[in-house]
Amino acid sequence: MFESTEAFAFFDYFRVPYSRIDGAHLPSGLAALTSTGSSTSLYWPLGAALLTEGGALRNYFLDSTPLFARLIPDGTVRTWLRRLGGTWHPAEELHDERGTLIGAVWRREDGSIVLPFDPGEVMRNFWEERYVDYARPAVLSRLAALARRGYYRARPLLPRSVQMSMRRSFSRVQSKARFPRWPVETALHDFYDFLFNLVGRLADRPVPFIGLWPGSFDWAFVLTHDVEAQIGYEKLPELLRVEVEAGYRSSWNLVPQNRYVVDNHLVDTLREQGFEVGVHGHSHDGRDLSSLANLRRRLPDIRAYAERWQAKGFRSPGTLRSAELMPLLGFDYDSSYTDTAPFEPQPGGCCTWLPYMIKELVELPITLTQDHTLFDLLGHRDGSVWLEKARFLRERGGMALVLTHSDYVSNPYLLESYRGLLQEFADDSTAWKPLPREVSDWWRRRSQTSLEEVDGHWRPVGPAAREASLEFSSPQVLAV
Repeated sequence: MFESTEAFAFFDYFRVPYSRIDGAHLPSGLAALTSTGSSTSLYWPLGAALLTEGGALRNYFLDSTPLFARLIPDGTVRTWLRRLGGTWHPAEELHDERGTLIGAVWRREDGSIVLPFDPGEVMRNFWEERYVDYARPAVLSRLAALARRGYYRARPLLPRSVQMSMRRSFSRVQSKARFPRWPVETALHDFYDFLFNLVGRLADRPVPFIGLWPGSFDWAFVLTHDVEAQIGYEKLPELLRVEVEAGYRSSWNLVPQNRYVVDNHLVDTLREQGFEVGVHGHSHDGRDLSSLANLRRRLPDIRAYAERWQAKGFRSPGTLRSAELMPLLGFDYDSSYTDTAPFEPQPGGCCTWLPYMIKELVELPITLTQDHTLFDLLGHRDGSVWLEKARFLRERGGMALVLTHSDYVSNPYLLESYRGLLQEFADDSTAWKPLPREVSDWWRRRSQTSLEEVDGHWRPVGPAAREASLEFSSPQVLAV
């Protein structure tokens, strides 16, 4: 259905079928995606051109959608347009945060499009939070980093009341950030919609892709817990009871060395009852991923406990994260990123409510606000934020992944709010309710499965062939 001169990250992610062709005929620095049997193409700059022409990563807006990527100067783009031939006009303007025109998406009379940025780089910059230093003032970023380091160094010596006072003061600084929005940020998914519309117009027919969830499920509802300290270990049964009564199973992330001893019998019992056990860092002191040297010192212990507990998943204490270091942990999946996290110790957010890959690691983003943040830090008294966000994710076909802590069950609003969230979707047959490891396994199988056209019909081929669903994206009316 499509032919491309280079790997097209957007199609690889959504599993849209395409074949590779030679691009020797193109102007230097350009890649092209063409609908089979058509001369209409989508062009975008290659990495070498971005390095030599695009300069540094920058923030700009496509209509009202913020993007973060290197941008080819308009002069270079116009040179490409002349070499491609035909009559071109700006179809979509790009502006900086002051509203100044800095570039454009160009369209030819036959419907071909030239993008001055690489769509794959835009996606990765969201997923790995490379945008953070450009989305917030430099002074704010420095203050946040200093406050986080100071907090974690002093935390073991501080009373709980002082810890909370520091976090609330920090949250007032964090609330000044304009991006990502909380509790929902749609920028990356708006960009996906933009690209689906472009390629739909190239094909002039619905574009097939592999469904996001197995079978007939429309969305996913995933439960996870972190057990931080002795009180959480003791209170674990209270939170466990709520979801057992509602018919759910979840993942429990335990800390190997943080002032409580994990009984192997507890791990075995959880697994026998259908729950999952994961590793919640090494010592819960915020240092696991602070440097490569720290990770190397701690990794043997982390891996030993992963083997002992048969753990496939990892969550970093404090959800402190590093896209460079996390793949070195050796787990099947991680769940330390949040889709939008302005109030967390490491603010930011991957801006997606779907799984994605960081090298060979499956990332399962937290998409419902953590219990501690919602009830203790922000002072909410019910679970309405959870319910509204989960309903939104259901409508968008996303993954509602919630993180709660048995450490905080003494909060008067947590258990009842959590019970209400589970009851809301207990009878929802459209929801897939897997363990995190099952989501990770599915996402790997899906990423290794492709679509093949036989006698005019598409069928999935590969590890997920029996469970994969076929979906289509139809182009909508856009300015381009």
